Amino acid sequence: MSTSRTKQELRKDPIVGRWVIIAPERLSRPQTLLNDDAISCDSFDPFLAGNEDATTPEILAYRDGGVANGPGWRVRVIPNKFPAVRIEGALDKRGDGIYDKMNAIGAHEVIVECPHRETNMSRLSVENIREVLWVYRDRLVDLKRDHRLVHGLIFKNKGTRAGASLDHSHSQLIVTPIIPIAIQEELDGAREFYDYRGRCIFEDMIQQELATEQRIVLETEHFVVFCPYASRFPFETWILPRHHSSHYENITKPMIEDLGTVMKTVLSKLEIGLDDPPYNFVLHSAPFASQDLPHYLWHIEIFPRLSRVAGFEWGSGFYINPVAPEEAAKFLRETEIED
Repeated sequence: MSTSRTKQELRKDPIVGRWVIIAPERLSRPQTLLNDDAISCDSFDPFLAGNEDATTPEILAYRDGGVANGPGWRVRVIPNKFPAVRIEGALDKRGDGIYDKMNAIGAHEVIVECPHRETNMSRLSVENIREVLWVYRDRLVDLKRDHRLVHGLIFKNKGTRAGASLDHSHSQLIVTPIIPIAIQEELDGAREFYDYRGRCIFEDMIQQELATEQRIVLETEHFVVFCPYASRFPFETWILPRHHSSHYENITKPMIEDLGTVMKTVLSKLEIGLDDPPYNFVLHSAPFASQDLPHYLWHIEIFPRLSRVAGFEWGSGFYINPVAPEEAAKFLRETEIED
């Protein structure tokens, strides 16, 4: 497949206001438009300890010893080798007839979650998962200092159907100079509810879910996990903090301790109960520049990839979910995992 030498750009859809990243270099990834197979850990694994020279130089690493870009790390952050956005340059906002565009400035990083061969985050120790979650916080704190950048999205693709090109357990961070439309829609809806009722919609959701208990998967001191009332996908699962916080980068150590246990438990339930499905999770957090928002809660959304989005969904914006969230939550509550 041939492509033109179009450079990376952000282009705005003038009808709905959605920004699209045009990134031709992404075709050079191990998984391309014409290749559905992820590179297995059974072949050469660039994320394995000892193979650091096969990756870009590290940005951050939590280490037991050794030197930068060598073995001895527990969690490692590197620039994505095939980035959707690049940190160098100016935004250069400009028009193109009726259209708007700018350079695709931002940060695209990979968080390598462990130095050994592992495909499933749930099989990492809870201490390892907690460090991964703290790395998320560290990178957001650092990148929000760049005034060109306004929002950071953390996500994980597990399995080929979920978009992973390497199966060594890892997650990613993309920081952009605009607020993604999915985040903006959440912010707008939450603000409208707050302006009308004077309450945070996310906190109201938590209270109702705890009161009915129909869609609760688990609850802890700091977090509530449930299948949302209008789940778009089978076994869609959300993790929300019980205490108000709109920015993930403000998370505290006690919350990280709890969240590590929650993530390990929820991912284990999904993987054991659903026979190790591909999945995505995304961490939604408020834009960098805003102060703590009274109408918004940061949260994690997990989507097992058990069904395919087809023509009706793409054309209408509706989703067809064959599994009621009440049944999904009951199934996950009753799924036993090893201690």
